[in-house]
Amino acid sequence: MISGHEERGGSNREDQEPASFHEPSALTEREFLGYQKLVHREAGIWLSEAKRALLMGRVARRLRELGGLSFGAYLKRVEEDEAERVRLLDALCTHETHFFREPRHFELLEREVLPHWRAQRDTGNGEGRRVRVWSAGCSTGEEPFTLAMVLRHHLPAEEGWHIDILATDLSTRILEQARRALWPLDKSREIPKPYLRYMLKGTGSQEGRMKAGPELRSLVRFQRVNLNDGHGVVGRFDLVFCRNVLIYFDAASKARALERLVEHLSPRGLLFLGHSESLTGLGWKFRTVMPTVYALRALAGEAAPRG
Repeated sequence: MISGHEERGGSNREDQEPASFHEPSALTEREFLGYQKLVHREAGIWLSEAKRALLMGRVARRLRELGGLSFGAYLKRVEEDEAERVRLLDALCTHETHFFREPRHFELLEREVLPHWRAQRDTGNGEGRRVRVWSAGCSTGEEPFTLAMVLRHHLPAEEGWHIDILATDLSTRILEQARRALWPLDKSREIPKPYLRYMLKGTGSQEGRMKAGPELRSLVRFQRVNLNDGHGVVGRFDLVFCRNVLIYFDAASKARALERLVEHLSPRGLLFLGHSESLTGLGWKFRTVMPTVYALRALAGEAAPRG
């Protein structure tokens, strides 16, 4: 069972890749180029030569499950089988995340954006208390649930605030993990003490784990979205988080993904990117609120954007 959470644990680190095993046949140059082209076409992700070993190691697992298919035979299969293409993309996605990652982003929300929203809301209009957030590339869920904690803490339900967080990822496997909202208890160390009340501590068979409480889970919904095609996302969002995702795209794919993110950003919303990412080709549309946080330039006169 799961009980109320009061304790904190150790450090977080994404599980390391297990050692690769010897394959009976090597990946040929032609096959590597075939995988490279397919992954780029389907997901916008560019597999450089440096990613060859990663591709071989992760595809080899699936080859073993299928009874020893060759790399070439599997490439033909994924070209013809949509479900198997999804499995391939799942296998190639790298997921490294933690709660309150890049803390300056959440400090901006706590100190400036959310107080501004509360001060400016229309007290007679419930729509003024609706907040929509998109966590693109949500991985195992730490980012959307961090957002849920911060927003719920500062925008309480008893004041009429309605919060809707869309958490998306390319990987169906990772989305299922994120949807469970269950993590090792060690990850509680990443969460500031005032927010631990939103987490539940496992007991019995769940000892050593923690789970997001029902209040948080009610705020977050999950959906598979491929940023390379952008299908399935509806409406505009007050906050769009797309951090440490675009670094895997080539320039053209990154520009397309950014255009889609902009399409879904409220005119007075905020876009959050990762520390090593930039608005390639779209900088003219934005003003910088702080490094890696952007608002549409049309509203440059506003101190704290609000959707």
